[in-house]
Amino acid sequence: MRGPRPVPPRRKILRDEVVLVLALSLGASGLSSLISFLGSITRPGGLADQAATLNRSAAPGRPWLDLAWQLFGIATALVPVFLVAHLLTRNGESLRDLGVDAGQRLLDLGRGALVAAAIGGTGLALYLAARASGANLTVVPTSLPDVWWRIPVLVLSAIQNAALEEVVVLGYLMHRLQALGWSFPKAVAASSVLRGSYHLYQGIGGFFGNLAMGVIFCLLYKRWGRVMPLLVAHALIDIVAFVGYVLLAGKVSWLPTP
Repeated sequence: MRGPRPVPPRRKILRDEVVLVLALSLGASGLSSLISFLGSITRPGGLADQAATLNRSAAPGRPWLDLAWQLFGIATALVPVFLVAHLLTRNGESLRDLGVDAGQRLLDLGRGALVAAAIGGTGLALYLAARASGANLTVVPTSLPDVWWRIPVLVLSAIQNAALEEVVVLGYLMHRLQALGWSFPKAVAASSVLRGSYHLYQGIGGFFGNLAMGVIFCLLYKRWGRVMPLLVAHALIDIVAFVGYVLLAGKVSWLPTP
């Protein structure tokens, strides 16, 4: 009779888990952004003459079908977050170990608002400078039609972006890499480069701006031990960017439009 199958070492299990989670989520997005960036820099004309649209219509001229596709996209984009929650639970942990819970609502909201104000303003200035220098595409936060659900969908999209990125790339990845024996600086570098990589479709400015944001978020995560304030900050930054574009595009001279 055959004996029991050998159990793979825990280190190998965790390493394979991280690779698969990233391959199904933002790691794949990083590779997709690299391909998109290569296409942009080899296209005739400068990067500033090209546009990257973040929230676009999925069914032009058919608002109800478009709404269904928007909600479907938001829901399916959150699957990696639930996968991470499941994998943590199987390992005897939970999202609470990453500081993803409602236990410090007011403190998380206050910290998140302060971080959003600091990073949001600086990020806008860096984006404008990068575009003016020709290092960035024109980022169009939305081209959704002017229908009743546009702003609610943009808010949901912002929250989805924040939840996916901060749970997977900040909390989960930092937690797992340190469990695998990575030093804190190496884990910060990996998380931050990954964050920059899936924004590369916006241009060089998008890569370096988000890499810097990743370093700051990792340092704050270590200090506070919680993902939630940074998830709140990210959601607020994106909400202001998406909704602000709807309200200001074409009405102020400093906001680039295609």
